[in-house]
Amino acid sequence: MELRHLRYFLAVAEEGHFGRAAERLNIVQPALSMQIKALESELGGALFIRTSRRVELTEAGRLMLMEARRTLEQAEHTRDAVERALRGETGRVRVGFAGNAIFSGKMTTDLREFRHAYPNVELLIEETAPQQQIEAIQTGQLDIGYAPDSSKTSEPGILAQQIGRWEFLVALPVDHPLAANESIASGMLAGEALILYEAHDAHERLFLGLQQMLGEQLHIAQRSSSTLSVLAIAAAGLGIALIPEPLQLVQIPGLVYRRLEDIALSANLMLISRGQESSEAVKAFRRHVTRLPRQTDGTPFY
Repeated sequence: MELRHLRYFLAVAEEGHFGRAAERLNIVQPALSMQIKALESELGGALFIRTSRRVELTEAGRLMLMEARRTLEQAEHTRDAVERALRGETGRVRVGFAGNAIFSGKMTTDLREFRHAYPNVELLIEETAPQQQIEAIQTGQLDIGYAPDSSKTSEPGILAQQIGRWEFLVALPVDHPLAANESIASGMLAGEALILYEAHDAHERLFLGLQQMLGEQLHIAQRSSSTLSVLAIAAAGLGIALIPEPLQLVQIPGLVYRRLEDIALSANLMLISRGQESSEAVKAFRRHVTRLPRQTDGTPFY
């Protein structure tokens, strides 16, 4: 018994006539009659009482009608569910994030847009340190990561796509002498107590750039792997913090932000995932995000 046999049976049962059923199925009537007879032979009994004017169901035929409808409905549901999964419309995407992904609004915009386009995909969000995201994606604990670029993002099997880039700012106490300037040149940092965010090697490159420009006058007062700690230390008057631009959205009493001039390094946001991905939902998320190249304020990413 195949699904087509159930469809043939259902057409005859609903039409009550072989001719009309054959027309509905777009096959010739002799072929339909032969298929129904083969089905009855396989089951071991009659499903229809045939008269000169119409066809009626036997008791077994009425049971067959109920089961055929149920089976065909389930088959259609199965096909629909699998097709949706293959289109990435169902499934689960586990997302890890750090730092700029939240403050820039990029990740939250991506999630809202994806939820609207794929409402049946489950989204799981977890704050994860940048370096740990790579390992979690490699081991299958995460599917997508939002993190700054680093040496880890170029590891084999990892696909890293840049989705955001920002300049560095200076965060300093409102009563600091440099706060009177609208922007601060790198040379003005000579001898100042600097606070660096130290979570991955991209910020080590920032340190090397400062060292090249300031030489012996470079003074690193503190380092921290916590964004809020860096800002809190600066607000307490213990130094000047160098931070990516999106962090200026964090308003801390007594802390102001100024543009940093003539430093070529930027803070990048990367979308990290597996190069070889089997989940269609994850592929759909990746495609969707890379088709959304604008921030919430309309400024294009580079």
